[in-house]
Amino acid sequence: MAYAIIETGGKQLRVEAGRFYDVERLPVEPDSTIDLERVLLVQTDSQVHVGQPYVSGAVVSGTVMEHRRGPKVIVYKMRPKKKTRKKQGHRQELTRIMINEIRLNGESLGG
Repeated sequence: MAYAIIETGGKQLRVEAGRFYDVERLPVEPDSTIDLERVLLVQTDSQVHVGQPYVSGAVVSGTVMEHRRGPKVIVYKMRPKKKTRKKQGHRQELTRIMINEIRLNGESLGG
């Protein structure tokens, strides 16, 4: 099974064709295709291609399924004996992407 490690939103993510992933919010409309060209590593059945820093000719293409928000994270700060308390919530803006295929030099590795 071929997989790739991509960089998006300042994070690195291991992706496979046919699966969906939640990444940082991308400025792309839902139901449109996107090509991610920041590919750090591509693993095929027989060999590994490691980039320096990116693999040349490697593209991961996917479809934007929806924009959503992540789970709520509660940030609670308290200074003991000072009667100061601060409660704050945060929900991260995410984009769900379905990975269609991984291409290396124009050849499809999976999808």
